[in-house]
Amino acid sequence: MSIFRSLLKSCQQLPLMALILLTTTTFAQEEKQIYIPETDPLVLQKLEEWQDLKFGLMMHWGTYSQWGIIESWSICGEDEEWIKRFRNNDNYEEYKKDYHNLQTTFNPVKFNPQRWAQKAKQAGMKYVVFTTKHHDGFAMYDTQYSDYKITDPKTPFHTNPKADVTQEIFKEFGAEGFMIGAYFSKPDWNSPYFWWPENTTADRNPNYSIDRYPERWENFVQYTHNQIDELMTNYGQIDILWLDGGWVQPYTEQQLWAYRSMKGFKQFNLQSQDLRMGEIAAKARQQQPGLIVVDRAVEGPYQNYITPENKVPEEALLVPWETCLTASADGWSWRESREYKSINQVIHTMVDIVSKGGNLLLNIAPNPEGEFDPEAYNLLEQIGQWMAINGEAIYSSRAIAPYKEGKVALTQNRHTKAVYAIYLADQDEASLPSKIWMSTIAPAKQASISLLGNKEKLEWEKVGKGFVVEIPESIRKKQTHSEAWVLKIDRIE
Repeated sequence: MSIFRSLLKSCQQLPLMALILLTTTTFAQEEKQIYIPETDPLVLQKLEEWQDLKFGLMMHWGTYSQWGIIESWSICGEDEEWIKRFRNNDNYEEYKKDYHNLQTTFNPVKFNPQRWAQKAKQAGMKYVVFTTKHHDGFAMYDTQYSDYKITDPKTPFHTNPKADVTQEIFKEFGAEGFMIGAYFSKPDWNSPYFWWPENTTADRNPNYSIDRYPERWENFVQYTHNQIDELMTNYGQIDILWLDGGWVQPYTEQQLWAYRSMKGFKQFNLQSQDLRMGEIAAKARQQQPGLIVVDRAVEGPYQNYITPENKVPEEALLVPWETCLTASADGWSWRESREYKSINQVIHTMVDIVSKGGNLLLNIAPNPEGEFDPEAYNLLEQIGQWMAINGEAIYSSRAIAPYKEGKVALTQNRHTKAVYAIYLADQDEASLPSKIWMSTIAPAKQASISLLGNKEKLEWEKVGKGFVVEIPESIRKKQTHSEAWVLKIDRIE
């Protein structure tokens, strides 16, 4: 969904076929985008603080949770395998009406954000990003610019004292010391200024010509600015504005031709969609100084950190970045199947991300009644148990070459300069090996090495450019199965 505009601008004189090749090669690879550093000192300071946190909670939640389906996308007319409709499949317009009417039955009476915040904190999470509005346009906050919202009289939950769920979530997580992030969708498929009701909706883009109807698009721009202004003004301290829907961005004609010429490209109405991000960022930061803006998947100055989705880059990224990852095996929104990733998967993925300099934003989807699944709470508890012992290898860390050697990943605390060698255990590995070797780094003379969770100093010996450390049987017997064990080296050469 991303276009690398700097690369394409530099190639505007290339033949069209060369431009198509470039676009096809880089399509939707956010981690390969050119990063444009921020210059605002307050933003830079907050980015540094955010990089120290390392582990956050994301939540996709809306009326779609009642059907247990993919969030928003089933009302999109594109012919994609992952866009599935489970009812009225032969009547698209009827399906959209039924989907829209989910507002009239949405009543998450068991909503308890205080418990979410407490359990997330116990798991070691330090920041939260909540979906205040997804692509379908349903606002999970009390916007004054739409009646398609959780606080509208058509929504049964509007009478609940906690009806403005965004306000309640931000309040409870803020009370637990979390950095607060507001997810906001740039496209809005409920707005008549984005999907004009007179026209059919063939794809994710505006279903009219913006060039032909510029006043309609300007109305949408103002609508978007107004809704973001509400979030920045009425909901306390906001640290991150996390904007999704990266196809909503300005394009040159060459870029549009390149996309439209790609084999298998299915967006009939792709066109330049300029929301004037410079104005959005400036106004938001007037209300929230130092605000981190993430115009995700859009290469440019308003993507303060890079956001690969549901994957980990193969190499370390030496810029601020975050992998957003589903805790569920099924997707971002709640499913009846309740299949969650294993604790081993989550810890190994976290270590992989952090050793490459990134943050992990783990998505847990509340169910229709406003609860986390028991399986989700169990996963959070298991993560918390590991983090309680090994968290110092994660927080305030930065990437250090060679990042990983065999089954051992590396991190370094940016304050103390201590290095952590994280041994990633196999699924059936019940205890640490008697020796761990590394060939690429070596402790400094008289450095001490210890195993997190144990105070005993370990014997080690320098070998070539690396070292070997011995793990006594007395320590190995005390260690129950762990997803990963961590050696702390207080200083290296």
